[in-house]
Amino acid sequence: MHASRSETHQHQKKQRSRRLKRLLTINIVMLFIIGSLAVVYFVQRQDGTEKLDIASGNGSGANTSNSGDGNNAATENSNSSNASADGGTNSNSDAATNEAASDSGTNADSSDEANQGEQKPAADQESSDGADDSNSGSGSAVTSTGSTPSDSITLSFAGDVLLAATVENLMLKNGYDYPYTYVQPFLQKPDLMAVNLETPVTTRGTPAQKKQYVYKSSPDALPALKASGIDVVNLANNHTMDQGEEGLLDTIGHLDSAAIPNMGAGRDDAEAFKPVLLEAKGISVAYIGLSRVIPEGSWKAAKDHPGLAETYDSTRAVKAIQDAKKQADLVVVMVHWGIEREDNPNDDQKRLAHEYIDAGADLVIGSHPHTLQGFESYKGKWIAYSLGNFIFPGMPPDKTKDTGVVDARCSVDGKCSLLMHPMRANQSQPAPLTGDEAAALLARISAISIHASIDAAGNVKPKE
Repeated sequence: MHASRSETHQHQKKQRSRRLKRLLTINIVMLFIIGSLAVVYFVQRQDGTEKLDIASGNGSGANTSNSGDGNNAATENSNSSNASADGGTNSNSDAATNEAASDSGTNADSSDEANQGEQKPAADQESSDGADDSNSGSGSAVTSTGSTPSDSITLSFAGDVLLAATVENLMLKNGYDYPYTYVQPFLQKPDLMAVNLETPVTTRGTPAQKKQYVYKSSPDALPALKASGIDVVNLANNHTMDQGEEGLLDTIGHLDSAAIPNMGAGRDDAEAFKPVLLEAKGISVAYIGLSRVIPEGSWKAAKDHPGLAETYDSTRAVKAIQDAKKQADLVVVMVHWGIEREDNPNDDQKRLAHEYIDAGADLVIGSHPHTLQGFESYKGKWIAYSLGNFIFPGMPPDKTKDTGVVDARCSVDGKCSLLMHPMRANQSQPAPLTGDEAAALLARISAISIHASIDAAGNVKPKE
């Protein structure tokens, strides 16, 4: 018996209704799943935003201009005297009555290391008690990375780097990466690595007069310097203006082009005293460059001409440190000072270092004497009075070949622990020491340190 057309139509309606109900049920289930996923997504996104806010909170004013105090008390007459540590003859002890010349001594920068034949140990030899075994790569950033703040970062330092004279000859022969062959792991491992760049980088300029040793290096050397792991350089020293104002401005321009932050010199005094602000792992660091070895008064940066940030009088430096402390979690002062070839800091070095720390500096790192000087623990902060020559033409005596890389593991509140990697340079190539040689060098530096000692693993510790 056949169903009527009406019955068939009713049956079809029921089938459509069942299909619609199934589709509706499926859609409801899918909407529920999508909604659940959306809730999870937004919860995670909100949590990530909160972490980002925390990471970017430190040093929120990091890009604020730091022009320092307009009153530069360092323009006293004694500061305008010729304080060249490399100028004149090797009898410059006659100028010791000048305040500036108290930081000078004999100089033999241009002597060669060609007759040295030391065997270099492997570059990857490090103390098992190292201050930082977890950080690889330079990790530097000129602006905020937005990362979650770490408990600590490693700031590392080495001494004077001069890329001219016999060093340049060796690089032209062996490649621009030649000086870093045995130390590159030590330069690339820390979060931020800093040195004192003792060479104007220019192909032009007017050589300084009345100065025995005058240098300049090609900008072609900068890519290898950057690739080595060096993140920031100090320009406040007695060679940066060897090629005059033109050479200084070229140096700043070439470093900027090579993406190598630099401080301690500028187009005017505000720029010279302005810190470089970097960040790693959510912790901000301000680097300030200063020099107490200014060969000529005209080399000092002023409101109307380029030059260096000087520190014969500490007034301007103290103001710059105080301003930097408002902008960054950590403040590092890199200063050129002292008497050449001396193992111990003079009274001016000690006085200024204490004033910098009293003003808010967390680390004070010195250079210029061509030799390693001791460390000092002062009010819970660290001073390295001189890290000696790092990449430099050879010179007598043999102790000028002793050098090293110092790691400072620092927390956001400014507490730092130090580790020294002892090294020795041969043919302008620093290389790590091991065994008895490493122990002997660490013991020598420990013996001349103030309220500090260095153990056999290179750990620098406070000592009453």
